[in-house]
Amino acid sequence: MSDATEHPAQQVDADAWEKACAEDLEEERARRRAEYGPPPGSAAEELKKLVDAVTDKLSSVQAPFLGAVAQGTAEQVAKQAVRQARSVIEPVIDRNADVFDHLAAAGNELLAAYRSAVEGQERRWTQRTQEPAPPKAAEDTEDPKDDGPGGEHIDLD
Repeated sequence: MSDATEHPAQQVDADAWEKACAEDLEEERARRRAEYGPPPGSAAEELKKLVDAVTDKLSSVQAPFLGAVAQGTAEQVAKQAVRQARSVIEPVIDRNADVFDHLAAAGNELLAAYRSAVEGQERRWTQRTQEPAPPKAAEDTEDPKDDGPGGEHIDLD
């Protein structure tokens, strides 16, 4: 049978699978947003958020040891310094957003490699302490200084 002669109820929507997947994906994203909050942005967006948080914190810091006049002057100087720093930092972040994403990914890879190395070493340490050493036979004439992974014994006499 050709497509034109098929009954309309039997015609298959070519995009049905794509639509169903998109709906499922959107539902899962909504569930995760509800459970975990909004997902983190790109590394550049997160860096901007950090700059904003530091700016807010610096503008709210007050030095109790300064007088009222000096406090106002110090506050103005701090705000000016923060504005200048932001005017320099934000264009760099905007121009190099992909660089910050790559740096964040590289940092994650380094962290994963470090964790793997530490976990491997911890596993070796714990296995060494959990497994009792096999008893030595009486005819075993090996030098006891050769036991274990320590350094080589050098006789200085």
